[in-house]
Amino acid sequence: MADDTELTATLPAWRSTSSITLPVLAAIGITLLLTLGVLWLIPAWTASPLLGHVLRWLPALLWGMLANIQISVLAIALGTAAGLVIGALQLSPVVPAATVARWYVQIFRNAPMLILIYFSTYVFPFEIRLGNTYLAFPDWIKVTLGLALPASANVAEIFRGAIGGIPSAQWEAAAQLGLRRSQAYRWVILPQCLRRMLPPWMNLYATITMGTALASLVGVKDLLDTAQIASSTVNRVDFTVTVYFLTLLLFFLYCYPISRLTQYLEKKHAFH
Repeated sequence: MADDTELTATLPAWRSTSSITLPVLAAIGITLLLTLGVLWLIPAWTASPLLGHVLRWLPALLWGMLANIQISVLAIALGTAAGLVIGALQLSPVVPAATVARWYVQIFRNAPMLILIYFSTYVFPFEIRLGNTYLAFPDWIKVTLGLALPASANVAEIFRGAIGGIPSAQWEAAAQLGLRRSQAYRWVILPQCLRRMLPPWMNLYATITMGTALASLVGVKDLLDTAQIASSTVNRVDFTVTVYFLTLLLFFLYCYPISRLTQYLEKKHAFH
């Protein structure tokens, strides 16, 4: 009996330890895979001028990644601002406004990013006339607007779901405290919504970041476009494998911490 009691007492500790070690083991496994990939490339580096080509093109690849980050940050910023307004319109008592907002969300949530990028690229003009001055409207801004469309639709749905998930008792408690509806929304409901919205919003940002790789298809000088130029310029199979491996690695190193932080926030702000 004593042995059974001792085993039972150790079970919670084992479970908590396993919950910690599983992410660690996953990180170790990913690191090993990346290490094996690098080791596979080492013989080619030492036996050929491959390393020199990589070092020569690495700054250009990093600048290309910065272009992807710039597009993703602006797209999620515009999408968040528009999505909050559209999400509020979905909850509006004005039926026409709520209907238009719902159709907007349904259309742009279910439209492929590539089609929206092509749409924004060819719908918006190549330059804007202000008086006697012509201002260029570069392709990267058009891609940003194209990615902001699905971002705004998804943010609107995230916001609507967060508002709908607030228990009605919260509104009743705020009313009993003498708060007007606008005050209750600002001081009671909105802070809870932000905590609920943050993890899916960060997941959405990671998705938008990965979607920026499509910008190269419309001529934007981003990471993937730079990798394609480097591959065709050097014209070596081993370099092509290496440069696309580096492209994958750069996206992974940027998006993986966002994913891990999202999981941490989901656990921290979990509602039971």
